Amino acid sequence: MKYLSLAQQKILFVLVLFILVILYLRFYYHPFRSHPEENVREVVVEVLGEVRNPGIQIFHHFPTLKESIEKAGGLKNANLSGMNSSLEALETGTLLTIVKGSQDQIKVKLGRMEARKLLVFSIPLDLNRVTVEDLCLISGIGEALAREIVTYRERRGGFRSVEELKNVKGIGEKKYQTFKLFFIIRP
Repeated sequence: MKYLSLAQQKILFVLVLFILVILYLRFYYHPFRSHPEENVREVVVEVLGEVRNPGIQIFHHFPTLKESIEKAGGLKNANLSGMNSSLEALETGTLLTIVKGSQDQIKVKLGRMEARKLLVFSIPLDLNRVTVEDLCLISGIGEALAREIVTYRERRGGFRSVEELKNVKGIGEKKYQTFKLFFIIRP
């Protein structure tokens, strides 16, 4: 058996070091981002009704009402220019329903997307508004546990914090840790 010469050992050492540096940079090194807006998650808004392309719109910032309608292709038979555009940003999970009222007036109804759609986009559900059916969409929550959660909520007049889930019969610390990311308490 022949051994490697000193020169070959040095080359091999440099090669291994180079590979380790590349692996470190690829899997462990995460430089700080210089722009804070890069940290904003996707904002999901569903636009339905009298727009050209109804459906779910995804933004990388919190959009205004006008931006959401424009991204949905604009209004079908009206112009956005006369619309009173609120500069208030919409939050993720908002449902905009555009309906045509009398005399071709456009009415905008703000609401919340369906629970199944919110869960697809990892948007937490409001624990004080979910139904038994909504709760059953979450893995690990069957109909019996969903009914317990709703009964507890009705008996107590609503949840004050997500942590109160631990007080529901059938939910211990382990289940709570699994479920807590699926819920929020909205004012």
